[in-house]
Amino acid sequence: MLLDTCALLWLSQGGGQLSAATCKQINDVPVVYVSAISGFEIGIKVRKGKLTLPVSPVEWFEEIIAHHDLHLLPLDLAICLQSTTLPAIHADPCDRFIIATAQIHKLPVVTADGVFLQYGVTALN
Repeated sequence: MLLDTCALLWLSQGGGQLSAATCKQINDVPVVYVSAISGFEIGIKVRKGKLTLPVSPVEWFEEIIAHHDLHLLPLDLAICLQSTTLPAIHADPCDRFIIATAQIHKLPVVTADGVFLQYGVTALN
């Protein structure tokens, strides 16, 4: 299971807009992943003033990963190249990296973004 950036933020806030069923699945699966691109996306949101965190994005990300026992998936060449081959359905480059990561690792994505489904990715909300 892979969290998109919004799902990661919701998880950090105690569940937020995640459904009860998805929260249960997050707790029940052996491994929950987050893409390194979420760190970039969160850092950009903080820098632009669209997100306020109690600590720096680096500290926040490290604390959330440790607290929720998340596993970080790096962006590698395969993911970067896969993201460029996706149909032009989704314009957000960060989401394209997350979609490519899900495709390569064959993971469902926790997201509220229904566009993910158009890429053949299983989306949980």
